[in-house]
Amino acid sequence: MDRPSFVIHPEEAEAAAKRLGVSALQLLPLLVNPAKSLARPPISNFSVSAVGLGSSGRIFVGVNVEFPGLPLHHSIHAEQFLVTNLTLNSERHLRYFSVSAAPCGHCRQFLQEIRDAPEIRILITDPNAFRDAAAEDGDGDGFVRLESILPHRFGPDDLLEKDVPLLLEPHDNRLTLSDPDHLPNGEFCNGYIDSDISSNLRGTALSAANRSYAPYSRCPSGVALVDCEGKMYRGWYMESAAYNPSLGPVQAALVDFVANGGGGGFERIVGAVLVEKKDAVVSQELTARMLLQVISPKCDFKVFHCYEF
Repeated sequence: MDRPSFVIHPEEAEAAAKRLGVSALQLLPLLVNPAKSLARPPISNFSVSAVGLGSSGRIFVGVNVEFPGLPLHHSIHAEQFLVTNLTLNSERHLRYFSVSAAPCGHCRQFLQEIRDAPEIRILITDPNAFRDAAAEDGDGDGFVRLESILPHRFGPDDLLEKDVPLLLEPHDNRLTLSDPDHLPNGEFCNGYIDSDISSNLRGTALSAANRSYAPYSRCPSGVALVDCEGKMYRGWYMESAAYNPSLGPVQAALVDFVANGGGGGFERIVGAVLVEKKDAVVSQELTARMLLQVISPKCDFKVFHCYEF
Protein backbone atom coordinates (compact mmCIF):
# COMPACT_ATOMS: atom_id res chain seq x y z
CA MET A 1 0.00 0.00 0.00
CA ASP A 2 1.00 3.65 -0.39
CA ARG A 3 2.57 5.48 2.51
CA PRO A 4 -0.34 6.34 4.85
CA SER A 5 -1.03 9.65 6.56
CA PHE A 6 -0.98 9.92 10.36
CA VAL A 7 -4.77 10.22 10.57
CA ILE A 8 -7.07 8.36 8.19
CA HIS A 9 -10.70 9.42 8.30
CA PRO A 10 -13.47 6.78 8.29
CA GLU A 11 -14.51 7.36 4.68
CA GLU A 12 -10.88 7.07 3.53
CA ALA A 13 -10.41 3.87 5.55
CA GLU A 14 -13.63 2.42 4.19
CA ALA A 15 -12.60 3.18 0.59
CA ALA A 16 -9.13 1.65 1.10
CA ALA A 17 -10.59 -1.45 2.74
CA LYS A 18 -13.10 -1.86 -0.09
CA ARG A 19 -10.35 -1.64 -2.72
CA LEU A 20 -8.45 -4.40 -0.95
CA GLY A 21 -11.50 -6.54 -0.19
CA VAL A 22 -10.98 -6.45 3.59
CA SER A 23 -12.72 -4.97 6.63
CA ALA A 24 -11.54 -1.76 8.32
CA LEU A 25 -10.15 -3.91 11.11
CA GLN A 26 -8.21 -6.12 8.68
CA LEU A 27 -6.79 -2.95 7.15
CA LEU A 28 -4.77 -2.15 10.29
CA PRO A 29 -2.03 -4.79 9.86
CA LEU A 30 -1.85 -4.01 6.14
CA LEU A 31 -0.95 -0.41 6.98
CA VAL A 32 1.79 -1.31 9.46
CA ASN A 33 4.60 -1.96 6.99
CA PRO A 34 3.96 1.14 4.83
CA ALA A 35 3.74 3.26 7.98
CA LYS A 36 7.27 2.25 8.99
CA SER A 37 8.57 4.64 6.31
CA LEU A 38 7.33 7.52 8.50
CA ALA A 39 9.57 6.55 11.45
CA ARG A 40 12.65 8.58 12.42
CA PRO A 41 15.16 6.17 14.05
CA PRO A 42 18.61 7.62 13.20
CA ILE A 43 20.27 5.85 16.15
CA SER A 44 18.90 2.31 16.00
CA ASN A 45 17.88 2.28 12.32
CA PHE A 46 15.04 0.04 13.53
CA SER A 47 11.70 1.41 12.37
CA VAL A 48 8.56 0.60 14.34
CA SER A 49 4.99 1.52 13.46
CA ALA A 50 1.67 1.14 15.24
CA VAL A 51 -1.71 1.60 13.56
CA GLY A 52 -4.83 1.95 15.71
CA LEU A 53 -8.58 2.16 15.26
CA GLY A 54 -10.44 4.65 17.44
CA SER A 55 -14.05 4.59 18.54
CA SER A 56 -14.76 7.38 16.00
CA GLY A 57 -13.84 5.06 13.14
CA ARG A 58 -10.67 7.01 12.40
CA ILE A 59 -7.36 5.19 11.96
CA PHE A 60 -4.25 6.63 13.61
CA VAL A 61 -0.58 5.96 12.94
CA GLY A 62 2.32 6.06 15.39
CA VAL A 63 6.05 5.62 14.73
CA ASN A 64 9.25 5.67 16.73
CA VAL A 65 11.34 8.85 16.85
CA GLU A 66 14.95 9.07 18.11
CA PHE A 67 17.17 12.07 18.85
CA PRO A 68 20.94 11.82 18.24
CA GLY A 69 22.94 13.54 20.96
CA LEU A 70 20.37 12.83 23.69
CA PRO A 71 19.99 9.95 26.15
CA LEU A 72 17.93 7.10 24.75
CA HIS A 73 15.10 7.59 27.24
CA HIS A 74 14.11 10.77 25.38
CA SER A 75 13.07 8.65 22.40
CA ILE A 76 9.39 8.38 21.48
CA HIS A 77 8.12 4.84 21.06
CA ALA A 78 5.62 4.05 18.31
CA GLU A 79 2.90 3.17 20.82
CA GLN A 80 3.47 6.45 22.69
CA PHE A 81 3.32 8.32 19.40
CA LEU A 82 0.06 6.52 18.59
CA VAL A 83 -1.56 7.44 21.92
CA THR A 84 -0.34 11.04 21.62
CA ASN A 85 -1.79 11.20 18.12
CA LEU A 86 -5.12 10.05 19.58
CA THR A 87 -5.07 12.75 22.26
CA LEU A 88 -4.07 15.51 19.83
CA ASN A 89 -7.08 14.59 17.72
CA SER A 90 -9.51 14.26 20.67
CA GLU A 91 -10.09 10.55 20.09
CA ARG A 92 -11.93 9.08 23.09
CA HIS A 93 -10.87 5.45 22.92
CA LEU A 94 -8.46 3.03 21.29
CA ARG A 95 -10.27 -0.17 20.30
CA TYR A 96 -7.71 -2.10 18.26
CA PHE A 97 -4.16 -1.57 17.11
CA SER A 98 -1.57 -3.44 15.13
CA VAL A 99 2.17 -2.98 15.59
CA SER A 100 5.24 -4.15 13.70
CA ALA A 101 7.13 -5.44 16.76
CA ALA A 102 6.05 -6.65 20.16
CA PRO A 103 5.54 -3.67 22.52
CA CYS A 104 8.20 -3.27 25.18
CA GLY A 105 7.18 -3.29 28.83
CA HIS A 106 7.47 0.50 28.89
CA CYS A 107 4.73 0.82 26.24
CA ARG A 108 2.52 -1.91 27.68
CA GLN A 109 2.55 0.10 30.91
CA PHE A 110 1.89 3.45 29.19
CA LEU A 111 -1.19 2.01 27.48
CA GLN A 112 -2.71 1.22 30.88
CA GLU A 113 -3.70 4.88 31.28
CA ILE A 114 -6.51 4.32 28.75
CA ARG A 115 -9.92 3.39 30.17
CA ASP A 116 -10.55 -0.39 29.96
CA ALA A 117 -6.99 -0.91 28.70
CA PRO A 118 -7.02 -4.69 29.34
CA GLU A 119 -9.74 -5.03 26.69
CA ILE A 120 -7.85 -3.20 23.93
CA ARG A 121 -7.08 -5.68 21.16
CA ILE A 122 -3.58 -5.90 19.68
CA LEU A 123 -2.08 -7.69 16.70
CA ILE A 124 1.68 -7.90 16.21
CA THR A 125 2.61 -8.38 12.57
CA ASP A 126 5.91 -10.05 13.48
CA PRO A 127 5.00 -13.71 12.81
CA ASN A 128 7.08 -14.92 15.76
CA ALA A 129 5.35 -12.79 18.38
CA PHE A 130 2.74 -14.07 20.82
CA ARG A 131 1.72 -17.15 18.89
CA ASP A 132 0.69 -18.88 22.13
CA ALA A 133 -1.35 -15.87 23.27
CA ALA A 134 -3.06 -15.67 19.89
CA ALA A 135 -3.95 -19.34 20.03
CA GLU A 136 -5.52 -18.98 23.49
CA ASP A 137 -7.02 -15.50 23.37
CA GLY A 138 -7.14 -14.42 19.73
CA ASP A 139 -10.26 -13.54 17.80
CA GLY A 140 -10.92 -14.44 14.18
CA ASP A 141 -8.66 -11.63 12.92
CA GLY A 142 -5.70 -12.58 15.13
CA PHE A 143 -6.05 -9.76 17.68
CA VAL A 144 -5.49 -10.55 21.36
CA ARG A 145 -6.45 -8.61 24.48
CA LEU A 146 -3.79 -6.30 25.85
CA GLU A 147 -4.28 -8.03 29.19
CA SER A 148 -2.79 -11.19 27.70
CA ILE A 149 0.61 -9.49 27.33
CA LEU A 150 0.46 -7.57 30.64
CA PRO A 151 -1.32 -9.69 33.23
CA HIS A 152 -1.62 -8.53 36.86
CA ARG A 153 -1.30 -4.95 35.70
CA PHE A 154 -0.47 -1.90 37.83
CA GLY A 155 -2.41 1.11 36.68
CA PRO A 156 -4.72 4.02 37.46
CA ASP A 157 -7.09 1.83 39.46
CA ASP A 158 -4.32 1.34 42.02
CA LEU A 159 -3.73 5.05 42.63
CA LEU A 160 -6.74 7.09 41.53
CA GLU A 161 -10.37 7.47 42.48
CA LYS A 162 -12.81 5.85 40.06
CA ASP A 163 -14.21 9.12 38.71
CA VAL A 164 -10.86 10.69 37.71
CA PRO A 165 -10.70 11.23 33.92
CA LEU A 166 -8.10 9.01 32.28
CA LEU A 167 -5.71 9.75 29.44
CA LEU A 168 -8.06 9.98 26.45
CA GLU A 169 -10.96 11.48 28.38
CA PRO A 170 -11.77 15.23 28.27
CA HIS A 171 -10.84 17.36 31.25
CA ASP A 172 -9.77 20.94 32.03
CA ASN A 173 -6.98 21.69 34.50
CA ARG A 174 -8.33 25.25 34.95
CA LEU A 175 -4.98 26.99 34.62
CA THR A 176 -4.28 30.62 33.84
CA LEU A 177 -1.02 32.49 33.32
CA SER A 178 0.54 34.34 36.24
CA ASP A 179 0.57 38.13 35.79
CA PRO A 180 4.39 38.55 35.98
CA ASP A 181 4.74 36.39 32.86
CA HIS A 182 3.24 39.15 30.71
CA LEU A 183 6.19 41.48 31.35
CA PRO A 184 8.36 42.46 28.34
CA ASN A 185 11.25 40.22 29.40
CA GLY A 186 9.10 37.27 28.39
CA GLU A 187 9.26 38.23 24.69
CA PHE A 188 11.32 36.42 22.08
CA CYS A 189 14.50 37.85 20.64
CA ASN A 190 15.80 35.53 17.90
CA GLY A 191 14.38 37.61 15.08
CA TYR A 192 12.01 34.90 13.84
CA ILE A 193 9.07 35.59 16.13
CA ASP A 194 6.97 38.74 16.28
CA SER A 195 4.72 39.79 19.16
CA ASP A 196 1.59 38.24 17.67
CA ILE A 197 3.22 34.84 17.27
CA SER A 198 4.69 35.15 20.77
CA SER A 199 1.24 35.78 22.23
CA ASN A 200 -0.26 32.91 20.24
CA LEU A 201 2.49 30.58 21.43
CA ARG A 202 1.73 31.43 25.05
CA GLY A 203 -1.97 30.88 24.52
CA THR A 204 -1.40 27.58 22.71
CA ALA A 205 0.96 26.34 25.43
CA LEU A 206 -1.55 27.31 28.12
CA SER A 207 -4.33 25.45 26.30
CA ALA A 208 -2.03 22.45 26.06
CA ALA A 209 -1.29 22.60 29.80
CA ASN A 210 -5.01 22.62 30.47
CA ARG A 211 -5.27 19.30 28.62
CA SER A 212 -2.24 17.79 30.37
CA TYR A 213 -2.80 14.43 32.02
CA ALA A 214 -0.95 14.61 35.35
CA PRO A 215 -3.20 12.98 37.97
CA TYR A 216 -0.30 11.50 39.98
CA SER A 217 1.95 14.54 40.43
CA ARG A 218 -0.71 17.23 39.83
CA CYS A 219 1.94 19.12 37.86
CA PRO A 220 0.40 19.70 34.43
CA SER A 221 2.41 21.34 31.67
CA GLY A 222 2.08 22.14 28.00
CA VAL A 223 4.39 23.12 25.15
CA ALA A 224 3.82 25.08 21.95
CA LEU A 225 6.33 25.10 19.08
CA VAL A 226 6.53 27.32 16.01
CA ASP A 227 8.49 26.58 12.84
CA CYS A 228 10.24 28.95 10.44
CA GLU A 229 7.04 29.24 8.39
CA GLY A 230 4.98 30.32 11.41
CA LYS A 231 3.09 27.05 11.80
CA MET A 232 2.39 26.02 15.41
CA TYR A 233 2.39 22.65 17.11
CA ARG A 234 1.38 21.67 20.62
CA GLY A 235 1.68 18.88 23.13
CA TRP A 236 1.11 18.19 26.79
CA TYR A 237 2.64 16.15 29.59
CA MET A 238 1.10 12.66 30.03
CA GLU A 239 1.84 10.61 33.13
CA SER A 240 1.91 6.90 33.84
CA ALA A 241 0.99 5.24 37.12
CA ALA A 242 4.44 3.64 36.97
CA TYR A 243 6.02 7.12 36.57
CA ASN A 244 8.94 6.28 34.23
CA PRO A 245 6.84 5.65 31.09
CA SER A 246 5.42 9.19 31.37
CA LEU A 247 5.82 11.29 28.20
CA GLY A 248 7.10 14.87 28.41
CA PRO A 249 5.32 17.81 26.78
CA VAL A 250 8.13 18.53 24.29
CA GLN A 251 8.01 14.96 22.98
CA ALA A 252 4.23 15.25 22.66
CA ALA A 253 4.60 18.51 20.70
CA LEU A 254 7.20 16.84 18.49
CA VAL A 255 4.63 14.16 17.67
CA ASP A 256 2.44 16.98 16.35
CA PHE A 257 5.42 18.37 14.42
CA VAL A 258 6.30 15.01 12.84
CA ALA A 259 2.65 14.28 12.00
CA ASN A 260 1.81 17.73 10.63
CA GLY A 261 5.08 19.48 9.80
CA GLY A 262 5.45 18.21 6.27
CA GLY A 263 8.43 15.96 6.94
CA GLY A 264 10.97 18.69 7.72
CA GLY A 265 13.86 18.48 10.15
CA PHE A 266 13.64 19.60 13.77
CA GLU A 267 15.98 22.52 13.02
CA ARG A 268 12.94 24.21 11.43
CA ILE A 269 11.59 24.80 14.94
CA VAL A 270 12.48 28.39 15.84
CA GLY A 271 10.43 29.08 18.96
CA ALA A 272 9.01 27.18 21.92
CA VAL A 273 6.97 28.00 25.01
CA LEU A 274 6.56 25.83 28.09
CA VAL A 275 3.75 26.57 30.53
CA GLU A 276 3.93 24.93 33.95
CA LYS A 277 3.33 25.71 37.60
CA LYS A 278 6.02 27.62 39.44
CA ASP A 279 8.06 25.50 41.87
CA ALA A 280 6.26 22.36 40.68
CA VAL A 281 7.48 19.15 42.28
CA VAL A 282 7.72 17.78 38.71
CA SER A 283 9.22 20.47 36.47
CA GLN A 284 9.80 20.08 32.73
CA GLU A 285 11.93 23.19 32.23
CA LEU A 286 15.47 21.80 32.35
CA THR A 287 14.67 18.69 30.32
CA ALA A 288 12.72 20.68 27.73
CA ARG A 289 15.52 23.23 27.39
CA MET A 290 18.14 20.51 26.89
CA LEU A 291 16.07 18.58 24.35
CA LEU A 292 15.28 21.65 22.26
CA GLN A 293 18.85 22.94 22.40
CA VAL A 294 20.12 19.67 20.93
CA ILE A 295 17.54 19.15 18.18
CA SER A 296 17.21 22.83 17.16
CA PRO A 297 20.03 25.00 18.55
CA LYS A 298 18.55 28.25 17.19
CA CYS A 299 15.18 27.68 18.85
CA ASP A 300 14.24 30.44 21.30
CA PHE A 301 12.75 28.82 24.40
CA LYS A 302 10.65 30.60 27.00
CA VAL A 303 8.95 29.42 30.20
CA PHE A 304 5.74 30.94 31.59
CA HIS A 305 4.22 29.98 34.91
CA CYS A 306 0.57 29.30 35.60
CA TYR A 307 -1.74 28.71 38.53
CA GLU A 308 -5.15 27.13 39.05
CA PHE A 309 -8.18 29.43 39.17
